[in-house]
Amino acid sequence: MNKEVRDAREAIERAGVKDGATILLGGFGLCGIPENLILALHDSGVKDLVCVSNNAGVDDWGLGLLLQTRQIRKMISTYVGENRTFEQQYLDGELEVELVPQGTFAERVRAGGAGIGGFYTPTGVGTVVAEGKELRVLGGREYVLELPIRGDFAFVKAWRGDRAGNLLYRMSARNFNPMMATAAEITVAEVERLEDPGAIDPDAVHTPGIYVDYILQGTYGPKRIEKRTNRPKGGARA
Repeated sequence: MNKEVRDAREAIERAGVKDGATILLGGFGLCGIPENLILALHDSGVKDLVCVSNNAGVDDWGLGLLLQTRQIRKMISTYVGENRTFEQQYLDGELEVELVPQGTFAERVRAGGAGIGGFYTPTGVGTVVAEGKELRVLGGREYVLELPIRGDFAFVKAWRGDRAGNLLYRMSARNFNPMMATAAEITVAEVERLEDPGAIDPDAVHTPGIYVDYILQGTYGPKRIEKRTNRPKGGARA
């Protein structure tokens, strides 16, 4: 089955992304983010989005572009430290934010993809994270019940993919992408190299094509760096 679409714009049109959609997005910082699909969302003008992503990029790239145009109504994230637009909109009451501990965030999405109805974790017990949630003592330790996360759409980015939707991620860009791909009704993948079926060794496939509905060849410029750190002069250790 050929799942290739011409570009990101066609992908979101065929997927049927509408106002109010919940979208899961792979990536960590600016590494492994579906930048072509984010730009297409920006240009489409869809609004009131609920975006589930580890973080929201930076002010001028990634999900930061959608925050600038106020297309996002709610963020479910683990980290917001590199985006001033995110911070200001939250403090001004313009953006709803659900902050989730990072391990809990990953497991909630994984549970959504695996059909798990919930799980107990000690993370967050005794903090605002546990407010209003079921608590249970297991083995003498207190745990909080966390529920799965699922989305209407998942946008992921891979290094290589074939026209049947099989995906291979590269190094740290693998991050949240595989679990996001499993936890939505419709999954769209952009790739750096789109190839014919059979070009990727089946043993190397990270996301099987059964999870992917549409795939596209992305276009990429220089790698963006979220926060550049330089070694002190003389090569001395910091």
